[in-house]
Amino acid sequence: MSTLEIKNLSAQVLPSDESAAPKEILKGVNLTIKAGEVHAIMGPNGSGKSTLAYVIAGHPRYEVTGGEVLLDGENILEMGVDERARAGMFLAMQYPTEIPGVSMSNFLRSAATAVRGEAPKLRDWVKEVREAREELAIDPSFGERSVNEGFSGGEKKRHEVLQLGVLKPKFAVMDETDSGLDVDALRIVSEGINNYQAETNGGILLITHYKRILNYVQPDFVHVFADGRIVTSGGAELADKLEADGYDQFL
Repeated sequence: MSTLEIKNLSAQVLPSDESAAPKEILKGVNLTIKAGEVHAIMGPNGSGKSTLAYVIAGHPRYEVTGGEVLLDGENILEMGVDERARAGMFLAMQYPTEIPGVSMSNFLRSAATAVRGEAPKLRDWVKEVREAREELAIDPSFGERSVNEGFSGGEKKRHEVLQLGVLKPKFAVMDETDSGLDVDALRIVSEGINNYQAETNGGILLITHYKRILNYVQPDFVHVFADGRIVTSGGAELADKLEADGYDQFL
């Protein structure tokens, strides 16, 4: 059974202005996620939730100043971004990047080849992608469009979950996957996340502001994030308390 352990993780954001000082964002984050578990992180704007996601994934703008992130005992902070993906990490971004000139179909097959170590057989691959695409109600024409270029917010999020279902990582960090989704898209995206977990027993770190996605993707644990760290944890009922009373009670 795979385990992702975040131990006393601290990090700062590097300013675009080289004369400015770095700003500390993460201030000692501790969290353990086991295979098959869903952990929801909720917190106010600016608390460091997205920074945690980017640091785990290896975003170059964030500098780790202390701690470890262990995937099955191996510190992924010592790996490159591509090595982390091959080791079993996945990040669904809050604002997915557009990649003009690269079709979604080529992008997906290249990513699968890199993660699996060999190119999937074409006949099997076509069937696999078709089934995953149909589950998410994605039109076949999107396969020939450039990655995320001209996509709506909901289309981008559905394609993030399509990648999740195809790449089948050990752990998925979902950064505000519910933002910008209407009711129907939220349901479809949530079903995609649940299908991934049912097929792989993967672990999920779900970052969100609102409880609505947790009505579809049931969390085993809910954590309140504030001032760069987890300040309290509980079960799914904690999300109800946050929805009713807000974050001030924990700040």
